[in-house]
Order: sequence, then C-alpha cells, then structure tokens
Amino acid sequence: MQSYAAVILDIEGTTTPISFVHDTLFPYVTNNIENFLKENWDRPELNEQIDLLRNQASIDVKDGIPDAKLIPDKNADISSSEDMQAAVIYNIKWQMKQDRKIGALKSFQGYMWKSGYQTGDLKGIIYDDVVEAFHKWKHMGCKIYIYSSGSVQAQKLLFSHSNQGNLLEYISGHFDTNIGPKIKNESYMNIAKSIGEQTKDIIFLTDSAQEAVAAEAAGLQVVIVVRPGNASLPSYITENANIKIIDNFLSLFNE
Repeated sequence: MQSYAAVILDIEGTTTPISFVHDTLFPYVTNNIENFLKENWDRPELNEQIDLLRNQASIDVKDGIPDAKLIPDKNADISSSEDMQAAVIYNIKWQMKQDRKIGALKSFQGYMWKSGYQTGDLKGIIYDDVVEAFHKWKHMGCKIYIYSSGSVQAQKLLFSHSNQGNLLEYISGHFDTNIGPKIKNESYMNIAKSIGEQTKDIIFLTDSAQEAVAAEAAGLQVVIVVRPGNASLPSYITENANIKIIDNFLSLFNE
C-alpha cells in the first residue's frame, strides 16, 4: 500500500466482532424496552425519542408500508400510558425485525444503549490488534476516523465504554449515514472533503465487499478485513489486485 494520512474504519466485522451488534446490542433493546419505557416514561429525553419514532411511523403509514402502525400522541387523552408504550414497543420490534436503517430507530437504540453502557450492562468489544494499530497510527501522526451505519452517538458509546478502555482519544472524527450511504462512492468523497484530505491519501478498512467497491471507486486505498463470522468474499474482491485482504490490522505495518 502507498502512504496515507488518514484512516477510516468500519466497526461491525472490522474493529468489533460482527456478532456483537446482533447478539448483544440488538437483544439488549428488545429484551429491556418494556422496563426501560416504564422507568423513563416522564423523562423529556425519552419524549424526544418517541416523537422521532411517531413522526417516522406517520410517514410509514402514509407510504403504505405493510404492518406499519401509528404511535398515539402522548398528550392525547384517548390513549393510556400503557397503550402508548405498547405502540412504541411494537414499532421498535417491528423496525428491528425488518433490519431498517432509519434515523429514528437508530436514535432510540442509541438512547437505550447509552443507559446500558453507563450502568455497565453493556461493554463494547474491540479486537486487540485494533488498539495496537491505534497506538501505531497515533505515533505516525495518522488521523483515525470512524464511518458506520450506526449513529455517531452509538459509535462514541462503543469506543468510550469498551473492553479496552476509553479509546475516543485516538479518534479524530465520526461519520454515520448522514454523510451518505456506505455503498455510494460519493459518501467517501464527502468524508474526504470534510476531513480535508485527498481520497488517494486515505485508507479505508471494512469487512463489506460493497463498501470496498464504493470506496475504491472514490479513489481511496481499500483494505478488506476478514474476521471470524464475517461473510465470505466474492471473487470480484479476491481477484482485485487493488484491494488488500488482511485478518489482522497489524499486517499493515509489516510491509
């Protein structure tokens, strides 16, 4: 690989086991949402989250999305707290079953995860080689950025409450899909512009073949990371001489 000034990292399947999101974070929401709503029902922050879900539910119903249901207004006298909480629970579980990448859902999940991280019920999992690479990149003066489909808030929670300690000191910035979809090359161009680097001077590490193709098309140096549980790589990746494949971040420093 040629030299680079900035690193952009995916999370799931790259810095963190792909199972962590689906086996730990997602179940934390579905298993605890009922008690969480009851315990926090009168908090203004929760009201804000529910307003986002309510607005999205209205859009979904208007668009005729199957099984979409409205969430009653909390100020309406016709609905009890139990009815409204049930509607929120249905909405969250319905969206998560569909694996939707909707902002309102991501925001609510992040709100619940924040509580879990703060109580110690949740702890982010970061591979050991990632932390060693952070040290090396910092010593090199190379800036590190995170780009994930998870919200910026969720990213910061994971890295600040990790099994490796608080790692935010190593990270210069965070990006989520507000900058653009991860499978669109324009998104990587937008990030390059935001951080003030040319795309050729950025290296992007991901487990996703589609993301790798998009980033390469944008002019970034691209590395596919193979971790336990990750999807098999298609031939158009394994046969692409421009895309490096590694199973350990430290391989990048042994060239």
